[in-house]
Amino acid sequence: MKKLLAGALLSLGVCAAHAQSPLVSCANFNAVDVPGAAKIDKVCLADLITKYLVAVNRTDISDWGTLHSQATRNPPGAVPGIQVDGYFPDTSTTNGYFGWFHDAQFVIRLPDNWNGKLVVTGAPGVRRQYANDYLLSDWFVARGYAYASTDKGNSGTSFQNDGVNPGDAIAEWHRRVTELTIAAKETVRKRYGQPPAYTYMTGLSNGGYLTRYALENRPDLYDGGVDWEGVFWRPEGPNILTSLPPALKWYPRWRATRDANAYEQIIAAGYARGSEFLWEHHWGVYWDLTQRTYREEMDPTYDGLLNGGIAFCQSGEPYCDADYDYATRPAAVRDAVAAISLTGRIGKPMITLHGTMDSLLPMRTNSDNYAEMIRKAGRGNLHRYYVVEAGNHVDQLYDEFPDRLRPIAPCYRAAFVALETWVESKGKRMPPDSKSIPRQGADLANECPLG
Repeated sequence: MKKLLAGALLSLGVCAAHAQSPLVSCANFNAVDVPGAAKIDKVCLADLITKYLVAVNRTDISDWGTLHSQATRNPPGAVPGIQVDGYFPDTSTTNGYFGWFHDAQFVIRLPDNWNGKLVVTGAPGVRRQYANDYLLSDWFVARGYAYASTDKGNSGTSFQNDGVNPGDAIAEWHRRVTELTIAAKETVRKRYGQPPAYTYMTGLSNGGYLTRYALENRPDLYDGGVDWEGVFWRPEGPNILTSLPPALKWYPRWRATRDANAYEQIIAAGYARGSEFLWEHHWGVYWDLTQRTYREEMDPTYDGLLNGGIAFCQSGEPYCDADYDYATRPAAVRDAVAAISLTGRIGKPMITLHGTMDSLLPMRTNSDNYAEMIRKAGRGNLHRYYVVEAGNHVDQLYDEFPDRLRPIAPCYRAAFVALETWVESKGKRMPPDSKSIPRQGADLANECPLG
């Protein structure tokens, strides 16, 4: 392990002896604490950017390495400051980082050159607290933000085993976001001598869902948020348990025979025409595992005594998730979904982004519905919805299909700046109206004017 770390340090041009630079101020280091945490491990670092954090073992590249395009550039220059790792009291053990094997882990980064603001996020998918490090943390701390992220209280492909009742694991995510937000505000005050002037909530995928839920249920804690392709949960549907089974059922037939009916069944489930080139990857990596784990979380009785169903089963096999029919399942399943559902009643300004080529959470069954729900709730004045042409759920696939996709990261960053202006001008400088962002530009991985 020591040889691997030394090699990483040398390859990144970092001397192990200077991992904690004496030139870094880290003012008020001893005062930094995280209220309510069961454990913290704080360190004064010469740089809070992932390239450096990999070298000093304060991030985990396996958590974030496959989420961004290799063409995505982050701001240059070092960002000295304090990093606090730790966890809140919890009973589950899915997160083994630091050898702690303890959930409710978090990371808080406090740059020396603070801009007076805090941003909070949660892990996408079933990843951990470092999952947003390259896409979000680097950009935020370079701009002077204090940054806080949580593993949501459970992680990994067995997250559904946490809790007692269906839906408990997901419900915990929201408690952990609230817990971290309250604690991070106080941590900021201890470090800088004053609370954040503005606090924003943001995230992608499940992190986008957390953003939606937070601005609906705890708007008192935040000034606004940006939702990057958040998951849409409603007991009546559509939701991922209605869109994934048709894809699992019909894709193998379409792949083998190009059967027209199989194709139309997939399109009817919400997937975009023209996204077929992405289906093989999503079938092998995302669709099957996502359906089985989230169905187990909400409907554990479907597969009897099995835990998480049967991987890559074929339609017709007993307990196969390709044949899962949400509409015919017992009312208890919809009750579990209702407990973690969205309402559209956001209480602070929010911007949503979604890609037209999203082949995990199709835009038609997710953000289109959520935008309409916000409008019906009478909160449309607090919302902007930007549709990113050729955007996919994971920016990494742009590297494989640069002629067909575009990364959403630069559009997200432009949207966040627009949100800041909206909030901090007290509504005097509004963001562009909801719109479609065309696939145009010389550097799609780094430029995305909102107009």
